[in-house]
Amino acid sequence: MKNFPAFLFFTLLFLLQLSSSYILPQQYFIDCGSDSTVPITLAGRNFIVDSSHGSFSVGASEAVVNDAADPSLPLYRTARIYRNPSSFDFKNITENVTYLIRLHFFPFTSHRGINLVDSVFHVWASNFSLLSNFTVRNSHEFPVITDFLLRAKDNTLSIYFAPADGTSVAFVNAIEVFLAPEDFIINDAPRVTSGGSDGVYKGLVSQGLQTVYRVNVGGEEINDSPTVTLGWVPDDEYVVNGGSSVQNCSLYNDRLRYGELKKQPEENVIPDLVYKTCKKVEAGNGVSPNITWRFNVSQNTGLLVRVHFCDTQSSSANMLNFSLYIYGNFRKNINPYANGDLSDTGVPFYYDFVVESDHTGFLNVSISLASDNESTIQTFAYLNGLEIMEFMKESHLALQLTKAKNKKILHIIIPLVSAVCSLFVLMVMVFLGLKWRKGKQVETIISEAMLPYQGGQGGSLYSRVSDRTITSSPVPNLNLKLKISFAEVLEATHNFDSKLLIGEGGFGKVYKGVLKTGKKVAVKRSDSRHGQGLPEFHTEIIVLSKICHRHLVSLIGYCDEGAEMILVYEFMEKGTLRDHLYSSNSNEKKQSALSGLTWKERLEICIGSAKGLHYLHTGSDGGIIHRDVKSTNILLDENYVAKVADFGLSRSGPPDPDDFSMGIKGSFGYLDPEYFTSFQFTEKSDVYSFGVVLLEVLCARPAIITSSKIQEVNLADWGLFWHKKGQLEKIIDPLLVDHINPNSLRIFGEVVEKCLRANGADRPTMLDVLWDLEYALQMQQNKVRREPHEDSTMDASFELGLPVVGRLASINFPFEKDDKEEDGDSEITASAVFSQLKIEGAR
Repeated sequence: MKNFPAFLFFTLLFLLQLSSSYILPQQYFIDCGSDSTVPITLAGRNFIVDSSHGSFSVGASEAVVNDAADPSLPLYRTARIYRNPSSFDFKNITENVTYLIRLHFFPFTSHRGINLVDSVFHVWASNFSLLSNFTVRNSHEFPVITDFLLRAKDNTLSIYFAPADGTSVAFVNAIEVFLAPEDFIINDAPRVTSGGSDGVYKGLVSQGLQTVYRVNVGGEEINDSPTVTLGWVPDDEYVVNGGSSVQNCSLYNDRLRYGELKKQPEENVIPDLVYKTCKKVEAGNGVSPNITWRFNVSQNTGLLVRVHFCDTQSSSANMLNFSLYIYGNFRKNINPYANGDLSDTGVPFYYDFVVESDHTGFLNVSISLASDNESTIQTFAYLNGLEIMEFMKESHLALQLTKAKNKKILHIIIPLVSAVCSLFVLMVMVFLGLKWRKGKQVETIISEAMLPYQGGQGGSLYSRVSDRTITSSPVPNLNLKLKISFAEVLEATHNFDSKLLIGEGGFGKVYKGVLKTGKKVAVKRSDSRHGQGLPEFHTEIIVLSKICHRHLVSLIGYCDEGAEMILVYEFMEKGTLRDHLYSSNSNEKKQSALSGLTWKERLEICIGSAKGLHYLHTGSDGGIIHRDVKSTNILLDENYVAKVADFGLSRSGPPDPDDFSMGIKGSFGYLDPEYFTSFQFTEKSDVYSFGVVLLEVLCARPAIITSSKIQEVNLADWGLFWHKKGQLEKIIDPLLVDHINPNSLRIFGEVVEKCLRANGADRPTMLDVLWDLEYALQMQQNKVRREPHEDSTMDASFELGLPVVGRLASINFPFEKDDKEEDGDSEITASAVFSQLKIEGAR
């Protein structure tokens, strides 16, 4: 801390000079991209400019200005943008303590034509993924402010920003990084599941946490309090059972009493207004004596739930005794006076619980007059506030970048002299590439309606806009015959009944539905919090309305009304391929009801998927690149026929070697390592991703896992490691042991190895993959044993008696009988179908 700038010490803000008060430090509150000489003060924080500062560095970035900014919102007049992965680095960080990181996002279009409205990007720090495929395009209010808590592991802290694709930029308007109060997060807490109590959770301090809810129960919105926690919202929209609740409770105490009570927040951490309001239930009147709040949360994830209490209702300390319920099955008796913990009223306190969310995506919290002491007559139960923080997942993007970089270095350092020369040439190319990209203008189509509302009303930090005011221009060529009304969608899904929820992904939620015709469908409803946007929505409609193949999922219709972006597909009875291989939670055991696929069935699913991808790739205009091939995007019908799904990220046409706009928004573990050096995404990238899927089918494990053994983390590395040792059978799904013909396994392993080669030019086409998988199936069915001298890479057509077809992606590969278009009787080719299809503007 020796080099810490002296002037920052003079800006320390002492909110209240009390021994129990937490002093809010001024390290660091940063106005990103600003050149102002006057700090901006906001809710007790003095924001300084981020240029030419010795305590932090901004990385490879640019400052942009909003010339039409609202003068009442000076903090959001500028932003810092990142065109390539880079980091905002902080020095003089205290080790092994918890830091609060707060990021501010307020999109605008700069005078240079840089449109932040449609930005999609990733943010990570300390190996935790803070934001993934993050966008503000469908946000209801601005600025968008996100809060995170993580533990600093050394004396520096880096926050990484990375565009999700080559057409986007990452941006941030303001950054706050400061020490959280001591013991703000403690290590142990009761663990709760939907079934009830489950012991004690240990290790909270090592987790990264993102705040998803701060609820001021019984009170109003709080955004301008000079405390650690901001963004408290009223609880009304979360109440599902109000009982006989009373709001805005009376305050007998002139001031709140902060003392030394265990699990009492320090003053200046929680706004006083949170503890001066509450909702309570009282006995009598024949009304159910409880209140229940319901929150929409991520499925099957860890949550830190913190409930706040402060008895401002009683004129004196008494034996107040009531119950807190979580999921209805876990009960905590609340009696703050029972053991002398509280000697007076008006003392805030809280309880922490680590809650494992279930598959429903909802969390219920209740208070009730019921207590452990049923003989005690209870007069009321109450709750002042509630916070929900979600456990952040580990970031694998940094791992992917490091892996790609290391492979590139290993590839060019042999021999040594050649390596030095190659590295020099590479550096020159990267430098020229970055200069070129810096000068290239981002093409945007934007109107006044796309920009956030700039008028200042009432002095609020937030301006509200509708979901669809932030969109791009309407895309023509949508098939209006497929359009379905929102009313019909509501009827089909029973108003999106949670009982009909069958999945959730990066786009939002998927529901099972039944149309008026009786046809079963899957309804995919975009969620503004996840990141599917209008371009992806339009792309999927355009692609699926103009192609038809037995191994591609069929689009039944779409709904595009108001803020709703909904796609309706044929219902795939057996769900995703991953569902039949392993649980979505890698720590759980496989579900026995879904894990009975034989090796023959798995090969047939892989072959069907390969046919679908080959069909996409072999169009006359370069075909379609899927760009998000993974096991959750391969669906199975009632007969286990595989169909490739999710074309929101697809792109048509051949890659342009001089165009970096063909970005990737794929999934960790499936990304083509060549992309990170070429900035191109080709059909060979789909081949690489499919190679990872093949390993999933063989090993029944996720593409990325958490492991102390580095070679096990990434499935592609793990599979290649054992294939090179010639012992692939050691990592196969235990259900397949002794059920795979060795020759079939050998052929399958060779297909995987070829798909996962570092250089795209060395990988096979999907037609090559299809032929070899057919051959692996033939080996399994006929138990054919090859002689040792036979070449395993020989053309399978000689063994199978199939017609010899040249292995070129542009070949007119004849489809099988059941691969015909539904509306025609004649044999067609992939090229014939794609000759009429051109997709413009897809990302």
